[in-house]
Amino acid sequence: MKKLILASKSPRRRQLLANLGVLFDIIPSRAVEAEVTVNDPGQLVETLALRKAEAVASSMPDREERLVIGADTIVVLDGTILGKPKNDQEAAAMLRRLSGNWHQVFTGVAVFATKSGSFDSAHEQTAVKIRSLSGKEIAAYVATGEPLDKAGAYGIQAKGALLVERIDGCYFNVVGLPLVKLAELLARYGVDLLTLGEEKP
Repeated sequence: MKKLILASKSPRRRQLLANLGVLFDIIPSRAVEAEVTVNDPGQLVETLALRKAEAVASSMPDREERLVIGADTIVVLDGTILGKPKNDQEAAAMLRRLSGNWHQVFTGVAVFATKSGSFDSAHEQTAVKIRSLSGKEIAAYVATGEPLDKAGAYGIQAKGALLVERIDGCYFNVVGLPLVKLAELLARYGVDLLTLGEEKP
């Protein structure tokens, strides 16, 4: 089986991949995100995901093939990208904007083969509606500390689930790793996640 590397320090992505029973290593990417300027959200997250995967792949010895997985998630509200808040005040401001509204979550995922240099990427899009929140509820959620490392200032897999009224699309995409898209990409390299990452004959 080809060795898998997750180019992310996100505990959510790590847990989603681990839940599949797949063995993988973790090497957080040092790719710089701020330099990427792309107008289309789907293209943006694919570009960032690929950049993260390529940065890790370029540091690997070429003695054996490894498949590096990169991912990037953004939240888009009325055409505006909401990234990770820098502080509690910014987190509260984002949540006030999201309150009572639908928004889109985009996650790009990329696979980079270290030896051959080949790569593929894709993205998923999910619509999420945040229920109407009171100022007290926003303050209470911000106080949990959850918003600070999450795009859009919330996480659907923990206490942030209490803010989400509805979703339309892939749940795992909102968590940060669209598993079906990832499986489709890895299948192109002979890795079947359904059989725990064994190579196809």
